[in-house]
Amino acid sequence: MAATADCDVMMAPVEPERSVEERDREAEAYKEKGNAFYAQKDYHEAYNYYTKAIDCSSKNASYYGNRAATLMMLAKFREALEDAQQAVRLDDAFVKGHQREGKCHLTLGNAMAATRSFQKVLELEPNNEPTRQELKNAAAVLEYERIGEADFEKRDFRKVVFCMDRALELAPACHRFKILKAECLALLGRYPDAQSVASDILRMDSTNADALYVRGLCLYYEDCIEKAVQFFVQALKMFPDHQKARLACRNAKALKAKKEEGNQAFKEGNYEMAYRLYSEALSIDPNNIKTNAKLYCNRGTVNAKLKKLDEAIEDCTNAVKLDETYIKAYLRRAQCYTDTEQYEEAVRDYEKVYQTENTKEHKQFLKNAQLELKKSKRKDYYKILGVDKNASEDEIKKAYRKRALMHHPGNGIPLMTRKD
Repeated sequence: MAATADCDVMMAPVEPERSVEERDREAEAYKEKGNAFYAQKDYHEAYNYYTKAIDCSSKNASYYGNRAATLMMLAKFREALEDAQQAVRLDDAFVKGHQREGKCHLTLGNAMAATRSFQKVLELEPNNEPTRQELKNAAAVLEYERIGEADFEKRDFRKVVFCMDRALELAPACHRFKILKAECLALLGRYPDAQSVASDILRMDSTNADALYVRGLCLYYEDCIEKAVQFFVQALKMFPDHQKARLACRNAKALKAKKEEGNQAFKEGNYEMAYRLYSEALSIDPNNIKTNAKLYCNRGTVNAKLKKLDEAIEDCTNAVKLDETYIKAYLRRAQCYTDTEQYEEAVRDYEKVYQTENTKEHKQFLKNAQLELKKSKRKDYYKILGVDKNASEDEIKKAYRKRALMHHPGNGIPLMTRKD
């Protein structure tokens, strides 16, 4: 029989299992250290010691309550809510646990859940005045939310922004309110403000589909359609049932395609087709101000090519109504005014352009229009005679004789009363 080899491996000593009392004493010591750091406003260290206390004694509601308070000070309200909920699960009579649960719910915008938590506090402590005030705050948030949603349906976006600002004063960590505000800011054309709100959310949660949608919406309304589509697609990856992102993505792709088709038809000289395609593009999304301004201007150019100058002027007017800074539309309209001999209107448009973009070219446009206006105020004998400026000498003489005959003094006297 083979000899058995000796084993030289040293076994780690097994720590004797501590009693419940010992673990509780250790937990209390950690809690006291946590309290000390909390009092010094060192919330990270306080969090660490409360966590150690929980590791030693996971059934103590006050430890979860304390850690919830610390997380609230660190603005980590979702994690704080979980601790507060665990605290009241362990001890349903824990007033501070219910208070913190309610405060977390309210800060996160869950006003109905906050109301239930605050009502539980008042069941336990009917004279708790701070909680009565929190209950009023929760009711106010619910009302602002209700009014904001109704105003969104009415497309009163300014009022929605007002309501969301008031709600966010009481529920500052509510992403839902921030997103609704950002969407309305985008619809009001306040793109930098909307982008700022959405970016703040994405810094905290890069997968937030609503924030990705708002980022895309801002780019879409700023006529950066390709970039916008990328954000809409990303939002749909995060949340495939995001209806607003799906609709915006579809509109963006359709708008881009129609505009490009219209541009191609124009380049090919197919002006009737270009007019139809630009008109179809204009019907896709009336909220897209910048893109629609360009489409109106493009259609105005088409109408000018088709010699429909009044329609061209109307399209350019619609373009500058949508975008008062759109220089190209002013220039196109000014040319149409010149072509229809509306020189005062042409001068006004060129003045606007020159004030906005002080260039030599624009200065020359303005001078030319002013000269045409000055010339138009002189007597135009060709116009008086009713002949073209390129008329021959014989045509001019014939028109002159006709005009002279019309104005002969004898033409005003009836034949039977004339005297020789």
